Amino acid sequence: MGRIVAPFGVKGWIKVQPFTAETSSLPAYGTWWLGHDGDWQAHQVERSQAQGRVVVAKLRNCENREAALLFRGRHVAIPREAFPQTAANEFYWADLLGLRVVNEAAQDFGEVIRVLETGANDVLVVQGECERLIPFIADVIKAVDLAAGVIRVDWGADY
Repeated sequence: MGRIVAPFGVKGWIKVQPFTAETSSLPAYGTWWLGHDGDWQAHQVERSQAQGRVVVAKLRNCENREAALLFRGRHVAIPREAFPQTAANEFYWADLLGLRVVNEAAQDFGEVIRVLETGANDVLVVQGECERLIPFIADVIKAVDLAAGVIRVDWGADY
């Protein structure tokens, strides 16, 4: 969901760079899991708010700048069961990672390794024998089958 980049002020607040499409979505959760190298711990969020492109938050028992510094570099996660249900043809980026991408001619382009937000539309970064950037738009994405682990696209191999 994000990464803690720095303390914010002197009273134990932290600054988080969100990885979410909407900066305001992270403050909606009262418990954040903070982790680094597989070591995750739950932390209660006393207050949080979006400020431009970052989120600032006050964690319970984090009372000063020195305590906040200890969290720098940790990732912020939310348990999947806490996510809101998606609408039809709506997907969390995390669900797309690792899916195979196949075009309508049955050519396998590889798997989604990243999703980029470009402003105009989201873009799938697909790694196979070469890296491809495929726009995540209705004209190109023909089907997303999470159960089968496949995204079917109208995209030529020579693009």
